[in-house]
Amino acid sequence: MVAIIVTTPLIVIAMHRENFTAYETMPEDLAVYLSQNGPHFNKYAFEFAVSNMYKESASGKEEEIVPYTKNKVDELLKTYGIKLKHNHLYDAAYVATMCKADYLGHSIPTEEYLVKYIKDTLDDPDGAEGLTFNRWIADMKWLGIPIPWEEFL
Repeated sequence: MVAIIVTTPLIVIAMHRENFTAYETMPEDLAVYLSQNGPHFNKYAFEFAVSNMYKESASGKEEEIVPYTKNKVDELLKTYGIKLKHNHLYDAAYVATMCKADYLGHSIPTEEYLVKYIKDTLDDPDGAEGLTFNRWIADMKWLGIPIPWEEFL
């Protein structure tokens, strides 16, 4: 009697982390933007980003939202005694407005929880610097919305 042993190759799938601010050929204006702001929202990038946000109504229709201002977010953080370790430029205002568009009134019931969400997002101890900005770039790429970097300089 002959025994036949069949082995299957071990398949290893390497995790590839894509940095959405990395390009084979990085647009010059993006390189300049990153050199000035790092992976964070300046005022102009923030204004562009929130101009593309909307809230979905109960009937499923898109509704415009009024973005939070940087000053309003700073006031809310102060009101609820939240201090951020990693609040760069307009990142907190972006996170607040994104939360308002997607979660406020649902899984985030009040502005008190909204500021806690901002803290959890920006001060995530195992999150990479610029994670929120990187995620926004990924969303814009996925949605096919070109980012006018030259307007943010």
